[in-house]
Amino acid sequence: MSDALQIRVHGEAALPTLIYLPGLHGDWLLVTRFRLALAGRVRFVEFTYPNSVTWSLDDFAAAVAGKLREHGIAQGWVLAESFGSQVAWPLLQAEGFRAEGLILAGGFVKHPWPVAVRATEWLLRRAPLAWLTAVVTGYAFVARWRFKQDPEVMAALREFRARWGEPLRAAAAHRTHLVANNDPRPLARSARLPVFSLTGVLDPVVPWPPVQRWLRRECPGWRANRVVWTADHNVLGTGTASAAAQVLQWMQADAEGRRNQD
Repeated sequence: MSDALQIRVHGEAALPTLIYLPGLHGDWLLVTRFRLALAGRVRFVEFTYPNSVTWSLDDFAAAVAGKLREHGIAQGWVLAESFGSQVAWPLLQAEGFRAEGLILAGGFVKHPWPVAVRATEWLLRRAPLAWLTAVVTGYAFVARWRFKQDPEVMAALREFRARWGEPLRAAAAHRTHLVANNDPRPLARSARLPVFSLTGVLDPVVPWPPVQRWLRRECPGWRANRVVWTADHNVLGTGTASAAAQVLQWMQADAEGRRNQD
């Protein structure tokens, strides 16, 4: 994997732009199924983070904004998955890019369970790599059973499994440390663009009730939330059809509202 932030753009520039910021895994490979569900309906911009153990969240956001500028992308919707939400809040302040809306997919503001985040960091740093590899392998096995009808999704899962190793483990631990020490609530309180929350009902990683209560109460841009009852924390992967339809509906409704105002 490259030491630099990587970007891929799928779809025509005339289509609405949806910018995906990955979660703790930091990779575009695990969003393949969701991307394919939106093919032809959005210009899908996706990132893979470098395996950095020194970048701050501001560094992540600045790098994303820089890559968008390099590709002539000055505006678009941001789809922030889990850890990606922590990159999204400072990205909203970046010069040269205007977010049209923010969709948190299993995302959050300040994590409601900081003790659990620190425990996860400890586990990522201290657990034998073989144990963590077994978890990744188990996920890939279950995913093969669930998504065996889609060769492109299966190829992406195999590639992600091949990428897993000590550098990615260290990078994931660093990202978890950033989450544990981050408090973007002031940024969220100043966010006036449309903000939506998309979650799976079974989410032991980021409990959605306190996240959604805080957004409704404190975020001036908050518009709506959706809980997908067949999905888990990886709502884009395990609730793909419902998640894709909801994301499109939110984007289209906002575009129609702006046209009516004009």
